[in-house]
This record gives sequence, C-alpha cells and structure tokens, in this order.
Amino acid sequence: MKFQDACDKIIGKSRERNGIGTLGEKTLHAVLKNYFEPYGENQEIRIGGYVADIVGENGVIEIQTRQFNKLLKKLEAFLDYCDVTVVYPIPAVKYVRWIDTETGELSEKHKSPRKYTIYEVMPELYKIKYTLDNPRFHLCLCMLETEEIRLLNGWSKNKKRGSSRHDRIPKGLIDEIHIDCPADFDMFLPEDLPKQFTSKDFALNAKISREYAQVTLSILTYLERVKRVGKQGASILYEKTE
Repeated sequence: MKFQDACDKIIGKSRERNGIGTLGEKTLHAVLKNYFEPYGENQEIRIGGYVADIVGENGVIEIQTRQFNKLLKKLEAFLDYCDVTVVYPIPAVKYVRWIDTETGELSEKHKSPRKYTIYEVMPELYKIKYTLDNPRFHLCLCMLETEEIRLLNGWSKNKKRGSSRHDRIPKGLIDEIHIDCPADFDMFLPEDLPKQFTSKDFALNAKISREYAQVTLSILTYLERVKRVGKQGASILYEKTE
C-alpha cells in the first residue's frame, strides 16, 4: 500500500477498537501498520506468548514509536522464530498544533524549528543493544512529515511547557532507511571524523548532543564498527574499525 493510501484509510475515519492492537492505538502507529501491511488478516498475529503487529512472508514487523525497553522480551522471543523488522518513525519535518483544553479550539499549525535526524533512534536502540547484531534483526527508519497535536495543559504561563502530546498525524513519507546488518550502522559515522576521535569530536561532526554521541558510540563499539584505542585526558579515544 502506498503511504498516502494508508493515511487516507486511517486519518479522519473512525477505527474499530475491538482488537488487541487497535485498543488505544494512535494514528501514527495505525498508519504505519497499514502502510507495511494493508491486509487486516496479517495484523495482530499471536506468536508464542506475544502478539506481533504484522506477520508476513518476510517475518515479523513491529511498529515501535517509543519505549524500546518494553519491546525487548517480545523481540527476543520473535527472533527465535523468524526475521524481525522494527519500524521506527522520525519526524524529519514536524508541524505543531495546539488544542485549548477549555474551549476545544485547535490552533493553526506552526513548523517546529528542531531538526530531527537518524540519531533520534539511538537512545531507543541502546535499550535493545544486544539484539542488534542478530542476523535476523532488521531496522527501518521512516523519515516523515508529521503534524503533532498537543494539549495546552502544561505548567508554564502559556501552558506549553510540560504539555501533553495528544496524537501524531503523518502527512508524508520522505524516506525509508533500512539497516540489515552491523555494517549498515556505518551510516551513523560522520564523514569528517579525524582518524582518532572523542565523543566530543563525534558530537560536533554529527551535529548532535554529547549525550547522543556517547550512546551512539556505545552501540557502534558493541557492533565493532568503532573501537577504543586509548584516552585523551579523561576522554576515550575511538577509531573506525578497518
């Protein structure tokens, strides 16, 4: 199913809520599930003691928008049976709209200034790090244009800080990035890294925070895409693995 067809099928239509997966299912999850598998008979399939989002000829597909720690036991169980693709959406372009909780009024959309990149997935992948080198594990990053609906219920004066996200509505698919083996994680290595580098160097070259750089390097070290070669003061020195 084309992405726009999946959006048209889900968005603006009432969805049945009598299944395990549809109970409390958010729009983004539902659209992605129908994009990757439009046939309902292949959705919400029980394998062992768990329910998979999708089961097809290429194995299991799990749509996971957050909290990969809750996916771990299910993922380990599925990997014993077949290939598993974890789909993670990233809002490469994000617009925000606000709902006034008192009047119900919905604001006009405004583009978020934040730049979301492939590194957004790294803190989540860290929670399942020890499954990433399993030959049956696959990752699909969906770079999306999204519209985020938030409630004006925060603690700040304008009620935006500390507010709750109500839903995320996908508006377009910009790119699909597939990672099928440890070598594919080399895409997370910035091109202009020096031969030996610290997490600070990595952060500057990747244009991410030091915290994200440290998490990324932990994963890349486990996957043997980089190696520790010493120290520079208190900082660990890394090199790319040949």
